[in-house]
Amino acid sequence: MKKMICVLAALLAASPALAISRYNAQSMTCTAARQAVLSQRAVIFRFPSKRVRGLILYDRYVRDNRQCDAHEYAARAYIPTKDDARCPVLACEPLPEDSFARPRRPWIRF
Repeated sequence: MKKMICVLAALLAASPALAISRYNAQSMTCTAARQAVLSQRAVIFRFPSKRVRGLILYDRYVRDNRQCDAHEYAARAYIPTKDDARCPVLACEPLPEDSFARPRRPWIRF
């Protein structure tokens, strides 16, 4: 029994299933980007900065609050995609300083 538990633990530790997918947002349509977030729960999108020429930005986008840390909530964000300059997605944002404050829409989905 101990041997089987060790083997299972080793397989889980070596599994790539915990890796987060990375995508180039400008090579995807808005619908495809949103579908990737919905199906994988959390992804990293890469896109160029609008303010600094040549700078590539990376950020993590999530399906809902359950993919955020305990001190964060899912807030609306926008990424540039192939067909939409402002494709709506969700990104984790820190909760307000007031520890009793709650976000207005705690389980926002898009």
